[in-house]
Amino acid sequence: MDPVLNSGDTAWMLISTALVMIMTLPGVALFYGGLTKKVNVLNTMFMSLIAFSIASIIWVLYGYQFAFGEDMLMGIIGNPANLLFSGIGVDQLSTLATTVPETVFIAFQMTFAAITVALVSGAVVERMKVSSWMVFVAAWVSLVYVPIAHWVWGGGFLAQLGALDFAGGTVVHINSGVAALALILLLGKRKDTKLLPHQLGYSVLGAALLWFGWFGFNAGSALTAGGLAGSAFIATNTAAAAAMVSWVIIDYLKTGKPTVLGAISGAIAGLVAITPAAGFVTVQAAVIIGLVTSMVSYLSISYLKPKLGYDDALDVFGIHGMSGLWGALATGLFAAPFINELGTGLFYGNPGQLLTQVIAVVVVAGYSFVATLIIGKVIDRVMGLRVEDKEEIEGLDINLHEETGYRI
Repeated sequence: MDPVLNSGDTAWMLISTALVMIMTLPGVALFYGGLTKKVNVLNTMFMSLIAFSIASIIWVLYGYQFAFGEDMLMGIIGNPANLLFSGIGVDQLSTLATTVPETVFIAFQMTFAAITVALVSGAVVERMKVSSWMVFVAAWVSLVYVPIAHWVWGGGFLAQLGALDFAGGTVVHINSGVAALALILLLGKRKDTKLLPHQLGYSVLGAALLWFGWFGFNAGSALTAGGLAGSAFIATNTAAAAAMVSWVIIDYLKTGKPTVLGAISGAIAGLVAITPAAGFVTVQAAVIIGLVTSMVSYLSISYLKPKLGYDDALDVFGIHGMSGLWGALATGLFAAPFINELGTGLFYGNPGQLLTQVIAVVVVAGYSFVATLIIGKVIDRVMGLRVEDKEEIEGLDINLHEETGYRI
């Protein structure tokens, strides 16, 4: 029987696409903007704005075609049969989301590409040239995000191996977290490495928008408006809530007081960790994933970062990289076949799934790290990555944009 367009599925996917867009604009922009110094707030927000725009153009012209085209070259990349958006009919149904138009699926996946590279910006704020960032976005989306999306979601070799990633634990979070780590190793430390949020209220609003948008991110990845979307929705919220509570408890134990920054960091860590697992695990597993992930990210930020000495300004690696790692592995543990027949984890009798998840994590992290280092090194040689010392000390808003976030 030929696939038939379903208006309910299409409406849900359009809504989910808009929800994921909200995650970047303004979610990430506000979340990151509030955490930086006030002399860099506009520059920080601009990095998300321009990343979304560049990624959007790349995606429709050739990114989607290479990521989701028919597999070729032994699972490495897709066949770009519809370059420049040619030959894609208005009523043509997607081959992967068979009840919605392909244009809707393209738009949905576009928002994933955009937010992934925007997340990287949080690690390099307050010291990277705008021009270099724009070139990096274009190169990284083309050479890192697109191939990895094909490997995991587009029928590539990791998909053929059986790797599970419901909504982006490897493709989005491990990928962006590890890329952030590679880029900051090239950039070096800021002059002032203290995290002193100038307007934490922006970050709370950004975190709330991210939480809200994440329902489109995860439940939308069911690609239908049905029971699986509902299951992913409740698992997503449960993990985020559990992770926030867990981080607040850690704050109490460490300092005797809860912090708002800790609460929103915990929520984001929980959302990251449940992303690969949302459509595979039970609510009970979501609680465990959320409770554990705050400990993983907290330890990474509080102990691993100081010990190794890297300057991950807004803890992109600590939250997205490390919680993404835990979430990907947890999917291999907790995936329940009665939730989604496509996944069976270790605790339901399939130990091989955990090994497959480990392979996927290593491959994605390794490729992202090395490729990002190469891209960053080339850009550094050609045009330089880092702003001048004077610009960094005085602030990037006035020096790079001739604007200020505040007039008082």
